[in-house]
Amino acid sequence: MSDYKMSMDSEVFGKLMAVIGDEDTCVGFLLGGIGEVKEDREANFMVVERDTTAAQIETCFKNFLQRPDIAIILINQMYADMIRPTVDAHVLPAPTVVEIPSKQQPYDASKDSILKRAHVSYPEFVKLLHLLLSLERQQGIFKIPEKRR
Repeated sequence: MSDYKMSMDSEVFGKLMAVIGDEDTCVGFLLGGIGEVKEDREANFMVVERDTTAAQIETCFKNFLQRPDIAIILINQMYADMIRPTVDAHVLPAPTVVEIPSKQQPYDASKDSILKRAHVSYPEFVKLLHLLLSLERQQGIFKIPEKRR
């Protein structure tokens, strides 16, 4: 019954997770229930094998980016590294690209495209926060309650 409900929820919301990964990663997520093959035989997963080229991975990744039914793309970091410029160029919030570890290679946070963007934008956030606070002091644009005595 829970499998049926999960499937129905997927249909109601209309959004899927996609996976680009080695066989173990894909099988794990497929056993978890994320696999879907459309009527036109288009799947939401790609099993990367030894003879899979970077061009094939990139084509699949770009296809997943264009599909309106995909909200999250999970990709083994080792394959994201093979198409790093393409992964880093995707800056839209959806579909969200999540880099995950594999058995062959541990996760390296310094390579993760989302974490790199967050780290780079943090100093800009601090500058903006200081600017807003100085504007508040000058113009009182925010309704900040005074401290109670």
